[in-house]
Amino acid sequence: MRDVEKRDALILGIETSCDETAVSLVRGGRKILADEIVSSAPEHIRFGGVVPEIASRIHTDAILDATRRAFAAAGIRAEDLDAVAVTYGAGLLGALLVGVSFAKAYAYAIGKPLVAVNHIRGHIAAAYLANEELRPPFMTLLASGGHTAIIHVKSYEEHEVLGSTLDDAVGEAFDKVARVLGLPYPGGPSVERLAREGKNTVSLPRMLKGAGGYDFSYSGLKTAVINFVHTAAQKGEDFGKADLACSFQSAALNVLADKLFRAARERGVNTVTAGGGVAANGYLRELLTERAEREKKTLILPEKRYCTDNACMIAAEGYIQYLKGNFADLMLNAKASIPLKNALNNLH
Repeated sequence: MRDVEKRDALILGIETSCDETAVSLVRGGRKILADEIVSSAPEHIRFGGVVPEIASRIHTDAILDATRRAFAAAGIRAEDLDAVAVTYGAGLLGALLVGVSFAKAYAYAIGKPLVAVNHIRGHIAAAYLANEELRPPFMTLLASGGHTAIIHVKSYEEHEVLGSTLDDAVGEAFDKVARVLGLPYPGGPSVERLAREGKNTVSLPRMLKGAGGYDFSYSGLKTAVINFVHTAAQKGEDFGKADLACSFQSAALNVLADKLFRAARERGVNTVTAGGGVAANGYLRELLTERAEREKKTLILPEKRYCTDNACMIAAEGYIQYLKGNFADLMLNAKASIPLKNALNNLH
């Protein structure tokens, strides 16, 4: 009989939504016993972005070895597991199918329950890895390549989206600006590195800074940067790439901190968190830390490693679903796209 009341449950987490093959072992949703990541990012650099076919092939080659290394690192056996948790969406369909197929076969072979985890809920759950005492309610900033949103986490199950992007996600904007500046993939870290060398001297729009409730818009900001670069090229004028990168980063990220803390203040929430790849940005982390101190809020930030795609966050969310007895069957399929509302309500 499945012991869904087991509070120290050991969860195998599997994440293959994009270009990282990640496998983890996490006990009780908080204690990391093993964390293995094989990244195919070096293979994609020459293409300027992720090539789905290449990512899928590398997942196929790497997933079994990563799993074996995770068990060896933790010093445990497959029969010690309580469940297998896997990202089923959203992401690159071919890449997701590798992880889902492997997880279904593995869970079936060892006779353990399968837990389907949405990638977005995983990013929110990453905060639990940073602080074992964290409990809802809290306000979280979701900032990734595919999503930008302010989410009120009222309980482990109830999530309310207060605002989200109306067009581009913030991570997507970073990637597009990196391309126009001629920076290498991945774009976000490249823009951040260049921005450290510049100053905030270029006037750029702060889209929906004082309007739109808690919503965001990055299309106009991205277009303003592209137009700035093209206009300079047409006039044969030089411009400081570092200054433009710094100005863009400031315009893109300051509004995230503004709206996150306004939401926490207006909703009477004392704890704020952040998740998603952009939450690894050093400037944003400094900004959030300063604002938390100023507004006397408790800030919990996952380590940078757990902001980007990883299997520990999948195991952490998998543990929450395990305790609820929310198991998937072997008909589970991968989904490339899942509406944010469905993702947060854990609708497959």
